[in-house]
Amino acid sequence: MMHTTLHWSNQVTLLFDSWNTKSWPSYALALLICFLVALFYQRLEALRLRLRLKSAASPANPSPPSLSTPLIVRKLGRNRKIRLGLAALFGLNSGIGYLIMLAIMSYNGGVLLAVVLGLTVGYFVFRSEDFGDGDDSFVAAETNSTCACS
Repeated sequence: MMHTTLHWSNQVTLLFDSWNTKSWPSYALALLICFLVALFYQRLEALRLRLRLKSAASPANPSPPSLSTPLIVRKLGRNRKIRLGLAALFGLNSGIGYLIMLAIMSYNGGVLLAVVLGLTVGYFVFRSEDFGDGDDSFVAAETNSTCACS
């Protein structure tokens, strides 16, 4: 049965019809997986933000591109590998974020708490150490995100 309101039960279907829990051990394992995926989401977001700051701090290409240089090459510049890596991390993190959202849409209270707890612990472990050292550049990069999950 598909719930449309928050419910508290150890019987839940997450993401796929084949991933359903019918006992307390399988429910506990599903909650642990939700917690770990949310934790991993925060780890990837912290890595992406740090790489973004490092790429912004690296010196730009001082020589102007010639007119024969294609537009995409001019846009990517010297940091092509870094920018492609950042785009890949953003895509992976977005995909994980949407899977987390779909898991929460099972409307199971335990899943909701596991995801919120995983995001909170992940933020504390991976992202909160960047505050308090007088460096406001990380705060600026972090607040530039439009994703509600980050």
